[in-house]
Amino acid sequence: MAKNLVIVESPAKWKTIEKFLWPDYKVVASMWHIRDLPDKELWVDIDNGFIPKYEVSNDKKKTVDSLKKLASSSSEIWIATDEDREWEAIGWHLCHTLNVDPKNTKRIVFHEITKKAITDAVKNPRTIDMGLVDAQQARRVLDRLVWYKVSPVLWKKIRKGLSAWRVQSVAVKLIVEKEREIQKFKAEESWKITIELTYGNSKFKTTLNKISWKVKKLNSKEDVEKIISTLFDDINDIKSEKNKKWFDVLTKKWSLEFKLVNSDKKDSKRSPWAPFTTSTLQQEAARKFNFWVKQTMMIAQKLYEGMDLGNWERQGLITYMRTDSVNLSDQAKNQSKDMIEKLFWANYHKSRNYKTKSAGAQEAHEAIRPTDLSRTPESLSWVLDPTQLKLYTLIWKRTLASQMEEAIVEVTTFNFSPIKSPNQEWITKWEVIKFDWFMKLYIEWTDDESDEEEDNATLPDIKVWELLTWDNLQGTQSFSRPPARYTEASLVKKLESEWIGRPSTYAPTISTIIDRGYIEKIDKKYLSPTEVAFTVTDFLEKYFNQMMEYKFTSKVEEDFDKIATWDETYENMLSNFWLNTLKKDLEIAWEQAEKVIEKVWKPCPKCWKDLIYRHSKAGKFIGCSGYPECDFIDQPEEQKNELEALRAKYEWKPCPDWIEWTIVVKTGKFWPFLASSEYPKVKWIWQIKTEKDELLEKLLTEKWMFIDEETGEELVLRNSKRWPFLAAKNYPAVKIAKNIPKDVWDEVNKRLNNEWNN
Repeated sequence: MAKNLVIVESPAKWKTIEKFLWPDYKVVASMWHIRDLPDKELWVDIDNGFIPKYEVSNDKKKTVDSLKKLASSSSEIWIATDEDREWEAIGWHLCHTLNVDPKNTKRIVFHEITKKAITDAVKNPRTIDMGLVDAQQARRVLDRLVWYKVSPVLWKKIRKGLSAWRVQSVAVKLIVEKEREIQKFKAEESWKITIELTYGNSKFKTTLNKISWKVKKLNSKEDVEKIISTLFDDINDIKSEKNKKWFDVLTKKWSLEFKLVNSDKKDSKRSPWAPFTTSTLQQEAARKFNFWVKQTMMIAQKLYEGMDLGNWERQGLITYMRTDSVNLSDQAKNQSKDMIEKLFWANYHKSRNYKTKSAGAQEAHEAIRPTDLSRTPESLSWVLDPTQLKLYTLIWKRTLASQMEEAIVEVTTFNFSPIKSPNQEWITKWEVIKFDWFMKLYIEWTDDESDEEEDNATLPDIKVWELLTWDNLQGTQSFSRPPARYTEASLVKKLESEWIGRPSTYAPTISTIIDRGYIEKIDKKYLSPTEVAFTVTDFLEKYFNQMMEYKFTSKVEEDFDKIATWDETYENMLSNFWLNTLKKDLEIAWEQAEKVIEKVWKPCPKCWKDLIYRHSKAGKFIGCSGYPECDFIDQPEEQKNELEALRAKYEWKPCPDWIEWTIVVKTGKFWPFLASSEYPKVKWIWQIKTEKDELLEKLLTEKWMFIDEETGEELVLRNSKRWPFLAAKNYPAVKIAKNIPKDVWDEVNKRLNNEWNN
């Protein structure tokens, strides 16, 4: 047994780290959290310093027993969990669970899983940082108070099954507010007039900009005709048609001359973007690859924890992916210089230092970068799967580009005036990249969508006061667009700008509000609030207004930072929040809030009282407000539409039990199901499968066959309440069952991701 026991949190990391430290060190994984606050009760002593009561969960007791045996036979214990508050707290929990003194336990941290980083960390151990631990405990307890104290109010005043959170509820509020902006939006009409000028063999477009040195806005077709009438004696031959977006387009062809009254050429510099932080990586991966935020973090985690690179070499490929710092180490800068000079030329390189704009950022950390920039994406194409390679390539290019010269863009501006109306200014702008430098490698995408089409290929060299002829005038109608709904990328950007949550919380925040039914995705991209999101947000805004304010949420994050740096105490911070905010709001909400009734705004066809939305374990339905005297119930329109889609897909197909019977869609207590047209006389029923279930079944039928090694029995797909599994054909009489292998699930997820990305 090794004298040194090193405990990490992730099972994927221990093999890599143990290779670097073997044979003097034994590396094991705690499998993340060892103990936590139990479910179903608050387990926080509010009256005695907000002391949390932790316990080891049943599924971790075997792990704890194993760790205790290893710890008892080791002379030195090292905590090597990741370096942030949550993992610092996990290390502290490990010490208490294993009955070792945190003050005498060695704590090592590293930002990349490489031999140098690990061995350097072992040479420079520290002890558990109780400031970080208390900050994490404060976050956990404060969130627990909100969850366990506010959620019951929602159950009583709105309906059961709802939940309130400190960060997630504010994220839902952002999406609700955006939706209300869209609902209130009124489109405004505008027009643009362009002409096509000819100079020699060149043709390019110019646009009306000013009249009498004032910017001219065109709001109607009449405004356009007034402008055109100043250029032509007769405008009766103007043609009106529809463009591809079905907006009006006015066109006229006639003889007209323009002169160039001003010409300006100047160079503009474009600086490269800083290396990735957690949020900027999430945003860019969403824009370029349509990755979900959670998906990006899962892929980044695998790249960080390490890959087998052959010849017994296993290395982490990127640095720690939960960071708000844009710093690069000297080693990374030197590697960047070498790679840039190798791939391009020496004059492409420019060493740069970046400083994060985020308040409270941990500058001692590094940005997300490859651990070894000499590992090009091409050299790893045989190691990484397609999604991993995409993300690694993105990180690699961004890191190198951050250490390259600014691009130089030549901006040409021409100002024209028609001979007939010299008080008009028509403008043409064109940008040409003179020296691409960093843009040769990397260009960032944006969330903005534009319908503008660039028509000019290049601009000729024209001298001031030269005359140009024109071929065609066009007035194009457009309408202002409503604000775009949030995507995962733009929501992360907004959360970061308002300082709501932290980089490590963005992915679970978005996953939670989607999984709990507050938010749904439209077109697999845009985040839209459900009806209950409006109801809950309005209620929380009314009775828990302070907790729902963006500034308050960011102030709480500042308080956590103060605890981490010993400028605030755990007990004082939680006491202020409880006594001055949450307790008062709870008292008012319980006493004053009335039961929220969601009206359908239709009369009951049986008794003519108001119809209202009700909720049961089976989901949402329409009922009469006169219940129980009136028992009328109905389905909401969206459920009816879903049923119609299911009927179109499944009904009129032959029933497997008897070919003369057909399949029908029935509505059960919890969800729709398939049944025989002779149901319940014929007992055949079948669960309606999800897209993932159907793909899994297809792959297991077409690509894989699994045989039990001991009996030779073929295993088939079975479903349980928790998840699908493989089992004998006459299971459970023959008790042979096993989990579906990981490579099958990987194939299913890969195919689904490809469909979503396309």
